[in-house]
Amino acid sequence: MAEEEQESKAKGFRLLGILDVEKTPCAREAILHGAGGSIAAGMLHFLATSRVKRSFDVGFAGFMLTTLGSWFYCRVFNAKLRVQQRMIQDGIKNKVVYEGTVLDPANKSRAETPSGPS
Repeated sequence: MAEEEQESKAKGFRLLGILDVEKTPCAREAILHGAGGSIAAGMLHFLATSRVKRSFDVGFAGFMLTTLGSWFYCRVFNAKLRVQQRMIQDGIKNKVVYEGTVLDPANKSRAETPSGPS
């Protein structure tokens, strides 16, 4: 019984058998945004035209566009965030390495400015 529960937790939710929604960054949010976009687009088109089949098609197109748009926006934002984090980590590493040495940029700025009246 416990093994079955662990297996079901380890599997997660797979979309179309290929995309593990739980482990893939931005996938859950993109699918939820797509669902909302499809409902909004389909319902608005149905209320405007009263054509069921065409409203379904518009809703499906709304799902695809909203999902892909949300996915790409989230992935680009995450990539920018990772670049910023990497730059900050390198800066902290350099600060630790060069602290107290001649190469320390903080010491150069103090050495260039006069410390007292001349």
